[in-house]
Formats: sequence, structure tokens, C-alpha cells
Amino acid sequence: MLETYHFGKDILYVTDEKEAYASLRKEGCYVLPCLREGIKSEDFPGASWLVEDLEEMDKDSLELVYRRLAGLPWEILETKRCRVREMTVEDVDSFYGIYVEPSITRYMEDLFADRDEEIAYTRDYIEKVYAFYGYGMWTVLEKESGAVIGRAGISWREGYDLPELGFVIGVSWQGKGYAFEVCSAILAYAKEELLMERVQALVRPGNEKSLRLCEKLGFAYSGETELDKVKHLVLVKQL
Repeated sequence: MLETYHFGKDILYVTDEKEAYASLRKEGCYVLPCLREGIKSEDFPGASWLVEDLEEMDKDSLELVYRRLAGLPWEILETKRCRVREMTVEDVDSFYGIYVEPSITRYMEDLFADRDEEIAYTRDYIEKVYAFYGYGMWTVLEKESGAVIGRAGISWREGYDLPELGFVIGVSWQGKGYAFEVCSAILAYAKEELLMERVQALVRPGNEKSLRLCEKLGFAYSGETELDKVKHLVLVKQL
């Protein structure tokens, strides 16, 4: 079996034949192996994606596989004024423009001082976190200008039992309701698409803007924790 699906000028090949898979991979094509009786995943070396029942895959699902194989970011959601998509290495310079403001890093971790390290971290995040979870911290873009205005998303912090909402909006776009607009949509996405039931947010005392936003989003105080020897408030929202 060899099926083809067109996405723009590119083609995604789906096959359950070992020889066809090896040949197409050698040619640099995007190939999704399909398992059948007598065929094992080991028969498709280097495959990061496998499908057991092609009939259960709709065109949208196949496009997500294609975008992952092609190294293209997934489009996550849209709000009235913003787009939220996966990060790309090309976003890094925009992030530095946002994080250069002292108020941004007063209550959160800064980017790497070395740009090459930040690019390597971003590339690793894309390849491992997105590929494993299918979600994480995403890039927020303003629709009208196309500018990267921040980051927001859902991720897991080691040692904690709940997924965590994270967000940062550049100073130039603060005070305009972007954070509430985007985070509200992300929380709805977490409930409806990721089937999450509760989400936490960790906020340092004194970070009044983030505290007010979390309260507006419906988070409630649940306790305190320590990160890097700094106290943080634990806020939890039932989705």
C-alpha cells in the first residue's frame, strides 16, 4: 500500500511496505509508515511517527504529521486579535527584544545570555517537548502586524503533579488585554483538546500583574512552593 497526500507543493507518503519506506526516505521524502499484520515498528528505522489504522486519520491529523516531518510549526489556536503557534528558531530574536525589558525578567527566568545557546535550547525544545507531548510553551503573534508579542502555553514542571500555565507578553503590548485573551483561549484548549481537568500557575509574590490576571482567569490560591530558593504562590484553576 502506498498513499499520497498533498500539502501545498509537498507530498506526504503513507506506506506499509518496508522497501518503499526505505526508498522514499533515501530520496528525502516525507514518509509515514503504516503498520499491518506481520510488520513491526523496527522494520521502519528512523521513523518518528507510525500509524496503525490509516482510516482513523483524517486530513487534519495527517497534516500535523506532515508539518512535524517537514519541521513546520503547528498552528494551535486563534483569538480575535492573536495567533498562537509552536515556537520556531526564527522567533528567538523577537524573544530577545521582549526579554530585554527589565520588568519582564524581574519575576521570571531570563533567556540565555548567549544567543547560540538559546537557539540550541529552542531547537531541542521543538524536537523533544513538542514531539513528545504535542504541546508546550507557544509563540503568540498579533494578527494585524504579524509581530511576535510574547509566549504562552501549557507545560509540565518536574516535581509537580499539575500542568502549568505560563505566559509573557511584551511591554509594548501590555495593558491591552492580550494576556487575558490568549490565556483564556489556552485554558479552553487545555480542557477541550488536551482533556486536562486542573491547571496550576506559579507566581512570585509582588508580581501583581500576573496575580491579577490569574485571579481574572479564575485561579485560586492553593499554597506556596519554592523554586530556585525563591518562594512562589501556587494558584490552581478547575477547568
